[in-house]
Amino acid sequence: MRIIRQTVLLRRLLVASFIVFLSFSTFTHAAESGLFWRADSPVGKTIYLFGTIHTDDNRVTDFSLAVINALKSSDVFIMETTAANDSKAFMMQNSSLESMLTAEELEKVYALAEFHVMHRNAVLRMKPWLLAGIFDSPKPLTPFAQDNLLMSKAEELGKKVIGIETATAHFGVLDDLSEYEQLMMLRAVLKRTPEDRERDFEQLINAYLGGDAEKLAALNSQITGGMLPAELWEKIRSKLLDERNVLMAERVLQEAKARSLFIAVGASHLAGDTGLISSLKRAGYQLSAVK
Repeated sequence: MRIIRQTVLLRRLLVASFIVFLSFSTFTHAAESGLFWRADSPVGKTIYLFGTIHTDDNRVTDFSLAVINALKSSDVFIMETTAANDSKAFMMQNSSLESMLTAEELEKVYALAEFHVMHRNAVLRMKPWLLAGIFDSPKPLTPFAQDNLLMSKAEELGKKVIGIETATAHFGVLDDLSEYEQLMMLRAVLKRTPEDRERDFEQLINAYLGGDAEKLAALNSQITGGMLPAELWEKIRSKLLDERNVLMAERVLQEAKARSLFIAVGASHLAGDTGLISSLKRAGYQLSAVK
């Protein structure tokens, strides 16, 4: 598979995050108060916040008229990042998984690479933490995950499209993890069965559609709490959410000074003390859930 195909795949499957590593903590708070918001301020332009789930499953890609109208009324469409043009953002520079994994682990890597239609040589050089996110996701059926489909609709409407983060920053968010920590993440995924991934994905989709905060909290404890040591998971969660949320809020508030915005980011970035909802409220915005 050409590297441009891999770029599209990575962008689609790993916008912050992982379908399991991040998604099971993604909606615990956001689901309690909604996933689609309008924010108004006397000193800034209108902001629409849409909490996404990074999948092309058609159960989450049939958008309501309210979403389309919000897109139409906005000046700019903002997503977590736009496509990376340089494959170096995904790759280890001087290492290969061939020297890091056992023969048995490599066979599992090759099998998952074939399943996801990825070139073996590229997979062997990919950052282990990125590869873990891809391998623990269901096989995409189309080029359009929920956020990418929203981006395409925005482009059709003639809206400017920008990313909150650069591709380098976005795909390097966990690069500070040690080689051991990254391999721990990958090995945790390699131990999982296809049935495990399918079961967890279905639970995630159903929880997203139903907005069941209690169920999501239980899933978070059950899945992510069991896959990784608590200390490592807390380190990952802080880097993926808390640290990025602060920078996201700064960029959003700056952009909203002059232009109305439609923001589509993983629902995890809406919730919590550092999330976009709280940040907008602190900045004087009045938020209301859009049904």
